Amino acid sequence: MIDIKDIFTINSKADFNALTLQVFKHQFKTNLVYQEFCNHLGKDSSNVSQIQDIPFIPIDFFKSKTILSGKEKASTIFTSSGTTGSITSKHYVTNTKLYEESYLKAFKHFYGSVKDYCVLALLPSYLERKGSSLIYMVDDLIKKSEHPKSGFFLNNTDTLLETLKTLQNTNTKILLIGVSFALLDLVETNQLHLKNTVVMETGGMKGRRKEMIREELHETLKKGFGLSKIHSEYGMTELLSQGYSKGDGIFNCPPWMKVLTRDTEDPLTLQDYGKTGGVNVIDLANINSCSFIATQDLGKVYENGSFEILGRFDHSDIRGCNLMVL
Repeated sequence: MIDIKDIFTINSKADFNALTLQVFKHQFKTNLVYQEFCNHLGKDSSNVSQIQDIPFIPIDFFKSKTILSGKEKASTIFTSSGTTGSITSKHYVTNTKLYEESYLKAFKHFYGSVKDYCVLALLPSYLERKGSSLIYMVDDLIKKSEHPKSGFFLNNTDTLLETLKTLQNTNTKILLIGVSFALLDLVETNQLHLKNTVVMETGGMKGRRKEMIREELHETLKKGFGLSKIHSEYGMTELLSQGYSKGDGIFNCPPWMKVLTRDTEDPLTLQDYGKTGGVNVIDLANINSCSFIATQDLGKVYENGSFEILGRFDHSDIRGCNLMVL
C-alpha cells in the first residue's frame, strides 16, 4: 500500500523514480482500463523496471472511459470545457483532499504561503459552467488567502480595476489569475502600472478571440499591465497537479510531477532532452486515477526538468489547458 505522504515528501530523483514504479504497479493491478491498455502493449509489472518502460494512456480515454484505480468510488467529477456538441473529459476524483494538498503544496513550493497574497480571479468562461477543477482550486486559494478583497470577478471589471488601484497603495502582494481572453479584454481598454503583482494566465481564448502564440500574448499583457514578466499555469482537467512558469514560457513541476516528451512518429518511444515531441505527464498525486497520461500537447523538456509548451497536435480540439496554437 502506498502512503500518500510519500508522494508529497519526495526530495530526490531516486525517491521519484522508486515511487513512480510503485504507483505503476498499483495502477496496473487496480485500474482495469489501464491494465487492459498495458496488456495490449505487452507491458505488465514483470517487464516494467524503469520509467521509460511505463505506458502512458492517451488523454482521450478520459472522454469515453471511467479511469479509476483502487476500490474507492468517485466523490467528485471534474469536467473539461469543450466546444458545443463536443465530448468532454471526465476526471473521477475519489478524494478532493488529495487535490487540495497537491495544489496548496505546489503553490507554496513556487510562490510561498497563499496567506501572503490577495487573490483576484478573472475566469469568466470557467465560472459559467460546472465541474471546473481550476475554479475549485482558485476558490480554495481565495478562501485560504483570508484577504478581505480576494475574490472572483465575472463581468464587474470596474470593481476589479478599483480593487487593483486600492491595493497598489499598500504593500499587499497580489495574484491576478485569469483566462487569456479576459486578461486581454482588461488591458485593451486600460493601461495599468502594477507593482507587487503576479499576473498569471491560464490560457484559452474559449472562442472569444483569435488564438495567439505565447510570445505575442505575453508581450501584449506585459505592456498592458506594466510588468516585466507574465506567469502561467499548466494544468488540465485530467491531472491533480500543475506546473508553473514565472516568465518566458518555461514551466517547472512540483517534485511529484514530471513531464517527458514522446516521439511524434512513434508514441511508445520517449525522446531526449531538447527535442520537440508529444508531452507525457507523470502526476503521482493522481494515484486514484491514472498517473501516466499522454497529452495532445507538443513541447520540449530540458535537462533541469523544466519544459515549454509549443502547441498542440493538429487533430486536437482546442480547450483551456494553457495551450497556445502555432
